[in-house]
Amino acid sequence: MEQYPSKLIEDAVNAMSSLPGVGKRTALRLVLNLLKRDPFEVENFASAFTRMRNEIKFCTQCHNIADGDLCGVCSDTRRDTTIICVVENLRDVMAIENTMSFRGVYHLLGGIISPMDGIGPADLNIESLVRRISAGHVNEVILALSATMEGDTTNFYIFKKLGGLDVKVTTIARGVPVGDELEYTDEVTLGRSIANRIMYESNLAR
Repeated sequence: MEQYPSKLIEDAVNAMSSLPGVGKRTALRLVLNLLKRDPFEVENFASAFTRMRNEIKFCTQCHNIADGDLCGVCSDTRRDTTIICVVENLRDVMAIENTMSFRGVYHLLGGIISPMDGIGPADLNIESLVRRISAGHVNEVILALSATMEGDTTNFYIFKKLGGLDVKVTTIARGVPVGDELEYTDEVTLGRSIANRIMYESNLAR
């Protein structure tokens, strides 16, 4: 067990190492770096995280992270609002935006159906998606979830929910390796998989 010269250092290391991917040694290195900095700079550093946690909002339309009622994508009048790309989370939005090949809008589910983790359809932003499409003006819904059993289950559930609505349902081409997360797919492959998307019914027939 690590021995620290100060309880304050120990508490700071424990807090830092609670972040995913940050071990105790890395946490100690980061804490000692902060200790060398000007107190005002450290205060601003801590304040940035506090403000983020307390003041961040979620887009009332697509559930993306936002500074106001609408996110940057939904408030951009240059986007094609007739095409909605359904993704799991913010990281997927960032991955797709980095391809610079999609000009539609998004809908963030906030996860995928996973009975093993106790996540069901009611825990996701699926009903709000149905309401957006029911309101009209949407021509296509692109299902862009990870190619896993959970992702496929969620795709199928959404497809069934949209069955009675006049909207085309497509899915990204399987250029994304099975089981891979969108955020780890290179931009060229991801861009092509969106551009070469196929009708969801065709995917079911395979």
